Amino acid sequence: MSPRIGLTLDLIVKTATEIADEHGIQYITLAVVAKKLNVRSPSLYNHVDGLPGLRRAMALKGLEQLREMTMQAAVGRSRDTAIREVARAYLQFVRTQPGLYEATFYQPEQDDEPLHNVSNQLLELWFQILREFELTDDGLVHAARGLRSVLHGFSSLERNQGFGLNVDVDTSFEMIITAYLHGLQQLKTNNISKN
Repeated sequence: MSPRIGLTLDLIVKTATEIADEHGIQYITLAVVAKKLNVRSPSLYNHVDGLPGLRRAMALKGLEQLREMTMQAAVGRSRDTAIREVARAYLQFVRTQPGLYEATFYQPEQDDEPLHNVSNQLLELWFQILREFELTDDGLVHAARGLRSVLHGFSSLERNQGFGLNVDVDTSFEMIITAYLHGLQQLKTNNISKN
């Protein structure tokens, strides 16, 4: 069976992303995507290896976009300013592409070099910024885990309407990032920095 003219992997992923951003990643099925594209589900198999293949393609696109947004935010900045800008870019990505963000947590059943590479590039960007705080190797990992936890936790709570009080959430976010930055200084003060 030859691929339908005009149907491409990019179009399929774009359509699936629109659906996921509106309804959530759990809503994605080949049937739903095919209906939106006005094609039959079997047509999608010419471009993706079933639903896992589609989810993997969405994960790759999401990680690539998140990497690009955070890299652009970090350009020309260092230390506190770089972390603040990267954190804002991360939150902006989740706010504008919530379904695609959810897709980035796809776990392939076997090693996937392209997914692994882009994940490592994103992590290396964080390490590059955090190295300026003169942390030990272990301290660097702790700090990166902490940053990811702060960003994912805040954005997930916001996405799921977890902040019900009538107080500005952006101010809360900035305060949390400030607290995180103070915490980095404490890592240094408590001899978890390089000797």
